[in-house]
Amino acid sequence: MRFKVDENLPVEIADLLRRHHYDAMTILEQQMTGQPDEVVADVCQREHRVLITLDLDFSDIRRYPPENYAGIIVLRPANQGVGAVLRLTQRLLPLLSHEPLTGLLWIVDEHRVRIRGGSDSTDSDPHASRNS
Repeated sequence: MRFKVDENLPVEIADLLRRHHYDAMTILEQQMTGQPDEVVADVCQREHRVLITLDLDFSDIRRYPPENYAGIIVLRPANQGVGAVLRLTQRLLPLLSHEPLTGLLWIVDEHRVRIRGGSDSTDSDPHASRNS
């Protein structure tokens, strides 16, 4: 699975994903800081990368239909500090290996993962994966 880490997230998110054998690039590494959301979305489409972001604009499925992307993960931590965002991402790692993400929007907070797109919307506990 390939990820694009948005500029509003700490670079440590990409490091965490890489340590778990995921291909992760940051907006900063690609010298795309300050680019409009549409440009970021287009690059993610072209590169077939899952976007991981704090930007709520990407949760608008009319503007960014999940089925057009490798996946979109919008993190919703109660606190946007580096530690809180890293902990939230760490809790996501088991789900990444068990839950489909392609063509879906995941909205993730400390208590659940809301999945939009596909045939229906579901909730998952970020502490345990669902049986499929």
